[in-house]
Amino acid sequence: QVQLVESGGGLVQVGGSLRLSCAASGRTFSSYGMGWFRQAPGKEREFVSAISWSGTGTYYADSVKGRFTISRDNAKNTMYLQMNSLKPEDTAVYYCAAKIGDYSVNAYNYNYWGQGTQVTVSS
Repeated sequence: QVQLVESGGGLVQVGGSLRLSCAASGRTFSSYGMGWFRQAPGKEREFVSAISWSGTGTYYADSVKGRFTISRDNAKNTMYLQMNSLKPEDTAVYYCAAKIGDYSVNAYNYNYWGQGTQVTVSS
């Protein structure tokens, strides 16, 4: 069992930056592929980024490529999402997720989810 807690969301102006954190419980964090997803009001949950258990493999949605950076620190059981050059369309609730094995871009492959953290980008 893995419990995930996101933090770092907030209100930021267009072009600003935020760093989201996802703290995981459990001693097997390093064996999980991890991902970030987001959901805006009235829209479906969408993939943002994912990272392999070792941290050497990363993947990004085209909409965030070049602006967002995913990373993880297995010693701290924590995953991060550095978000730069934020746009109004990045406004959403951001969720972190964990799955056994390699990472995936599909939400239905993930076994565990956090409660989400709100990111609001004002113009």
